[in-house]
Amino acid sequence: MSFLEAFRIALRALNANKVRAALTMLGVIIGVAAVILLVAIGTGVQDEVTGAVEGLGSNLIFAFPGDFEGGGGPGGGGLLKSFTLDDVDLLERRLPEDVFVVPVLQGPATIKVGNREMRTTIAAGNQYASEVFTADYIGGRDYRRSEVNAGSRVVVLGSSVRDELFPFQDPVGESVSIEGLRFTVIGHVAAQGGSLTGDQDNQIYMPITTAQRLFDTNEFSTMVIKVEDAGNIEQVQRQVRQILRGKFGNDLSVFTQEQTLGILSQLLGTLTVMLAGIAGISLLVGGIGIMNIMLVSVTERTREIGIRKAVGAKTYDIMSQFVIEAVVLSVAGGAVGIALGWAGSLALRSVVPTEVTAWAVALAFMFSAAVGIFFGVYPAYRASRLDPIEALRYE
Repeated sequence: MSFLEAFRIALRALNANKVRAALTMLGVIIGVAAVILLVAIGTGVQDEVTGAVEGLGSNLIFAFPGDFEGGGGPGGGGLLKSFTLDDVDLLERRLPEDVFVVPVLQGPATIKVGNREMRTTIAAGNQYASEVFTADYIGGRDYRRSEVNAGSRVVVLGSSVRDELFPFQDPVGESVSIEGLRFTVIGHVAAQGGSLTGDQDNQIYMPITTAQRLFDTNEFSTMVIKVEDAGNIEQVQRQVRQILRGKFGNDLSVFTQEQTLGILSQLLGTLTVMLAGIAGISLLVGGIGIMNIMLVSVTERTREIGIRKAVGAKTYDIMSQFVIEAVVLSVAGGAVGIALGWAGSLALRSVVPTEVTAWAVALAFMFSAAVGIFFGVYPAYRASRLDPIEALRYE
């Protein structure tokens, strides 16, 4: 019997039990769709985080209190120290002149103009913030050193905040209320999207001394250091550790931008593989379902198998028919699952970043086909080994 003939017989057998075939495919459909969707979410988040780190600027070093490099976590098991502006001053005095140190302090706030009000995030730094972070000013300017030293109530608006509070209006020179205090808008920036520090468009920027008074704190937990000469990054990284070692000891983590990207990519890549593995369990369950249905089919068609073997069908012919049926079920389920997973990833893009990758689609499809072959072989082998005389006598 030719392959085409075996394929035609297999399709006819499946068509005779449409509902059962559809329910059998359901496990594969759910498994493949889950693999596609979860891998798309993991890849999308990984790409967004990577882009966010790269979007902060170039030639950057990140410093955090806590031994994250050694795996000890914040504080290394003790009390977690925090940075102060004295640490910033110490670094500025001892690092080369072409190195800029920016303290970063963030926190939620309510900003209000007239009857318009919204929740936003304060992102505070010093006078070098515009040198370190990439931002295009549409109007106005950044805050100056004198305003940082004085803790002036000045603020720069992100694009979303500007559009919400000052639609079709230049906000420079206008007053806003932040947590009940009056601030003067000195600038506003173009849309920047997300970053490692959050949605930059829904942020407002002010001097760190002003933010410290607003949050009633003298501490912060992040410093970002920019090195003008990319060749000096590792040297500056070592200098930062040495300068701050007296206060923090080993409870200090200093990462270059490339190291940060590598760590985040490794963590998110591992998470993506784990998500795919969890989703793959449902594919395994779907394969077991295929095997169960094929075993039932062998039992139901025992007499048919006996007649076919009696008229000359070979063991290979019987086995190929049942394997083809199992593969058709799994491949068809895989195709539907890919379509559903793709559609689901597109639908979720408004909520979470997703990206369907070719390797995920190929892996899910190949795995679904392999499930059909693997779980279809035993029922097919069992059918092919039936004794024709016994099969003809089967009721």
